Amino acid sequence: MTTRRAAVLGHPIAHSLSPVLHNAAYEALGLDWFYDSHDVTEPQFDDFVGALGDEWAGLSLTMPLKVEAVRHMDFVEPMAKLVGAVNTVLIQTTGAGRHLVGANTDVYGIVAALREGGLTRATHGVIVGGGATATSAMAALGQIGVTAPVVAVRDRARAGGLMRAATKMGVAPRFVNLDTAQDFLADAEVAVSTIPADAGETLAGRIAAVASSAVLLDVIYHPLVTPLGARWAELGGVRVGGERMLAHQAGEQVRLMTGKEAPIGQMLQALNAVLN
Repeated sequence: MTTRRAAVLGHPIAHSLSPVLHNAAYEALGLDWFYDSHDVTEPQFDDFVGALGDEWAGLSLTMPLKVEAVRHMDFVEPMAKLVGAVNTVLIQTTGAGRHLVGANTDVYGIVAALREGGLTRATHGVIVGGGATATSAMAALGQIGVTAPVVAVRDRARAGGLMRAATKMGVAPRFVNLDTAQDFLADAEVAVSTIPADAGETLAGRIAAVASSAVLLDVIYHPLVTPLGARWAELGGVRVGGERMLAHQAGEQVRLMTGKEAPIGQMLQALNAVLN
């Protein structure tokens, strides 16, 4: 029986921990599957996918391919279409030929990570940052009841994709300057930070208070505990690390590609062994 294959594509890609997560899942599930990484730029994407053999089941995508991939799909699932980004490609081969299905598991990963922090519903939420991950965060917060999130960005002009997605989602974000984010975080029930660790450290230095039940998901996982996450917990909030989102979005990819429930516990164990 041919070994099934999957991989993560992006540029640069050497830092990706997706192979750790997926191969741990295959081992735990007893599957004869193999997952690796490939450095692929936007102009190379179409040729790479076109050369894949029948043993390929799917792909994970990281930047800068998430947006580019949308137009290469034969079908785009509703959530991926809503956020305008594909992080998962399912390769379906039938008698009628091969079809590429684009999906987005980032939103699922964010919701699952927030639930680990004890959050199921909220009204007041803050998103820090305005890039592709912030768009997924906006969709995730919308699923738990936050329909008018505060979005703190350095430059609103660079948040065009997020604003267009908000219109499609029926969400009404309020944009504020990143330098004032601490004022809105003080009253938040939930916050998702998508900014680099050094920018988060600057913000952490300005935060004076957070609600005791407020949940922060910091999508950064290197370092494992960021200065922003440490400050949040110090003030009595609930910190959820970015590795939880990473594992849950990968777990959903495993489920979509293999048809089996992902062994999240074993995946996290393998991930933490690398991160620690």
